[in-house]
Amino acid sequence: VQLVESGGGLVQAGGSLRLSCAASGTIFIINGMGWYRQAPGKQRELVASITRYGITNYADSVKGRFTVSRDNAKNTVYLQMNNLKPEDTAVYLCNAGVKTYVTLPYQDYWGQGTQVTVSS
Repeated sequence: VQLVESGGGLVQAGGSLRLSCAASGTIFIINGMGWYRQAPGKQRELVASITRYGITNYADSVKGRFTVSRDNAKNTVYLQMNNLKPEDTAVYLCNAGVKTYVTLPYQDYWGQGTQVTVSS
């Protein structure tokens, strides 16, 4: 299973970006999907997550600015980021809980990450 992120880049404060993460490979079903971020010298933190049925969860620091969504048919999760701030600068990583076969347990998979840089 591979997770491939796209959509990162450089943006000015107040701007917007939309991240995408597509899962491919041997996939029976995907449970939760989410976005994490890691800034230099800081621990990885959860930004937003979404269950297969659309229940979402957000870090307090991004509530009201970021929106997570997913397309189950495309095995893809999105993160719409609005009103970006310099403190949002980080590598954003996609995560998914995937069953590769009906009788196997869910396993966590991670993407390589995409850089988001917000200038002041």
